[in-house]
This record gives sequence, C-alpha cells and structure tokens, in this order.
Amino acid sequence: MADAPTELLEQIPLFEGLAHGELERISRSFKERRVSAGDTVAAEGAGGVGFFVISEGTASVDVHGEQRGKLGPGDYFGEIALIDDQARRTATITADSDLTCYGLTSWEFRPLVETNAQIAWKLLQVMAKRLRESEQQQISI
Repeated sequence: MADAPTELLEQIPLFEGLAHGELERISRSFKERRVSAGDTVAAEGAGGVGFFVISEGTASVDVHGEQRGKLGPGDYFGEIALIDDQARRTATITADSDLTCYGLTSWEFRPLVETNAQIAWKLLQVMAKRLRESEQQQISI
C-alpha cells in the first residue's frame, strides 16, 4: 500500500504549517484505501478507528438518512476517532465514485501528537470548528 502524498497532507488544516520533513514522516503512517462506487466507507454508529483524507473521487455524507454534504479530493473525516477510542461514526460516508483515500489509525496518530504539540493544537482547532458547524446545523433545523 502506498503512503499518503505529502502534497495532499499540506492541504489539510490539521497539518498546515508543519515542516516538509515532518509532513513526509507523517505521510508514511497513512495507508492507501480504495473503495468502489456505492460502497460504504464509514457507517454511522459504527466504531471508528481512523482518520481519512480523500485523494480521488467523491463521497456523500449522510446523517440519520439525510444527505448533509459531499466530500472530494482534499476533504477529510474521522478526526474524532484519532483521540477517542470509544468514538462512534457520526455520519455514513458512501463512495459516489471509485474512491482513493488515505487512512491513519489512532494508534499511529498518538506518537505523532506526543512528539509535535502543533498537531495537537491543530486537532483541537479543527474539532472546535466542526462542533460550531454542527451546532449551527442544529439551530437551523
């Protein structure tokens, strides 16, 4: 399996501002995953052990059976699973087309955070943003 391309990780807010060498080291922890069109990448309510970044293709995001968005190259999901071993997927992600994504498990992520506080801070910022967006969706419903 191939490592995640460093250029792909540079687009992710979680890794923004990291040195190129650090990004290369992190990219080696990611593993490629290919998903066929129509297949489920992550199921709402299922246990989540990884963070994924989409490299090619598109996917739909459904919450409680309602479409909430689309994901494409450079988009990511599963960041909560990186820090919460008991995390359950909050949405179902279904491949609309053949999909190539790169995954990172929580046990591969932990040493990265322990050696780079900047990644931990970025993760907190990303999670705060997602929480705000979720609250806004709740308010508008």
